[in-house]
Amino acid sequence: MFQSTSFLNVLLSILFFPLYFQSQFIDFSWGVFDPVWMQILKRVFLLLPVLILIGACWLTIVALLTVVFRHKRQHFIVALVLAWWDLGKSIVAAWGGVFRFLLTLIFTILGLLKLVALWLWSIIRDIIFLPFRLLGLLGKNVATSTVPWVAVVLTLFWCIIEATIFTYVMTPLVIDVFSNITGTMLSLYAVRIPLFIFLFFIVLGSYAVLSSFLDTAKQKKISSTIGIGFIEVIVLMVEVLFLYREFVDSLVPWFAQYSENFELGIAWTILIAAFVWFGIRSLSWFLFAEYGTPTLLAIIQGKGILLEQQRSLDKQPVHLLESTTTFLKTLRSDSEWIRQKGEDVVSALMLPPLQVIAAGLNFIVLLLTAAPLFEVPFESIRDIRPSSHLVQQAIGAKGREPKSASRQDDYTKNREV
Repeated sequence: MFQSTSFLNVLLSILFFPLYFQSQFIDFSWGVFDPVWMQILKRVFLLLPVLILIGACWLTIVALLTVVFRHKRQHFIVALVLAWWDLGKSIVAAWGGVFRFLLTLIFTILGLLKLVALWLWSIIRDIIFLPFRLLGLLGKNVATSTVPWVAVVLTLFWCIIEATIFTYVMTPLVIDVFSNITGTMLSLYAVRIPLFIFLFFIVLGSYAVLSSFLDTAKQKKISSTIGIGFIEVIVLMVEVLFLYREFVDSLVPWFAQYSENFELGIAWTILIAAFVWFGIRSLSWFLFAEYGTPTLLAIIQGKGILLEQQRSLDKQPVHLLESTTTFLKTLRSDSEWIRQKGEDVVSALMLPPLQVIAAGLNFIVLLLTAAPLFEVPFESIRDIRPSSHLVQQAIGAKGREPKSASRQDDYTKNREV
């Protein structure tokens, strides 16, 4: 009786031997009383292998009990031993896969930081060189444009200068006239600002009348030429009597310094003023106003100033942020590298736990079909076959395929896709 009880205890101890260590293994791998950093390390590196190891022990016990009535017992025992060998390789591969994931993640982050740094440098360089690029583009447009922009700018600039000069010359007269009318002394700046705007349009209008007069004369339109010529004479009289006369009067003290009993009559004053008007208008007209005034009139009238040749030039794309545009084009061309790096990071994250889980599933499938399901350890995520193929393999009990052959099939399928 005593011997049968001892034999039964030994048999139960053998059948339930994982009970002697599984709770200690789980407590150790969980690390409840350990520091936080030690808990994290144990749960990452030990918890899953310990659970799979305990489960493999229980499945091994059940598998050994089925050896008695199995066909091809020797093949089954060899497959069971190889399953333990695959489990050990998978655990070691999983530990190495964690470091592989960290290295892949670090190099991917460094690569992305490099791309971000290049993008920021492209933006900074574009911001630094943007004024020079704008000046170059402006110079190129001015040099190749059929529109006389230089003449337009010089015409406006000359009108501003002439209006400024006559504003200072006419300000005292205007203040006296308005003071006599209103009976109050007007402020200097209250007169100069509207007077400058008024004189600017007067000077610009005189160039417009001169341009229209010469255009009608070139086209030999007698009636229009006579009409605009009469207007031009009136413009001349207005500018000479009210603007250039005051300019000449302001020069009388300078003439008096170099002569005795100097008196400039009204006739000589008007004659000198008309001569100054004619000289200034002639010089400015033949230098730039002849080309700038028609363009300004076309802009004011809304007729358009671009020729077909200029429109074709404007259709060409202009990239002010040249470095950033080039970098974005390169980034779009390197999108395959970014996608591949993302897949590598995800694969490196998923592969370590899948290694151990696949090795544990091999014990279950081995118990049911006498053949393992997975070829472990996995070298990449592509080594994991689709579920439909795994189900057919498990139900068909075709056994283990050579690893090289399975990879060759995957390679062939990828090439066909």
